[in-house]
Amino acid sequence: MQRNQLVAIGQGRCPRCREGFIFKYPLTNLVRFSAMNKICPNCEANFEPEPGFYFGAMYVSYGFTILLFILVWAALRFFFNPSDLTYIIAIIIAAALFTPISFRYSRILFLYWFGGL
Repeated sequence: MQRNQLVAIGQGRCPRCREGFIFKYPLTNLVRFSAMNKICPNCEANFEPEPGFYFGAMYVSYGFTILLFILVWAALRFFFNPSDLTYIIAIIIAAALFTPISFRYSRILFLYWFGGL
């Protein structure tokens, strides 16, 4: 039985078979969070449809980052109302901590949407 598509996206699995992992290492490995498999270890689907394919994933990542900025700003504004410097520092720290998640899920979503699998 095949996994639900949302579950497969959340787990970072192949868009075709929903079994093999897109990334080589778990998200908890912060040193190698960006290492991707070239092909699916289960069904051999190609995770790099063409050179430069993932440049488009930067737009998805940009959307995630803007959403993160808005959420951090809103949380600070409505709960603490701090100084401008606090906003800047909090947003920079949140963006740095969110980078591995944003990188991975922007690529996963872009592969699901435009990968042709």
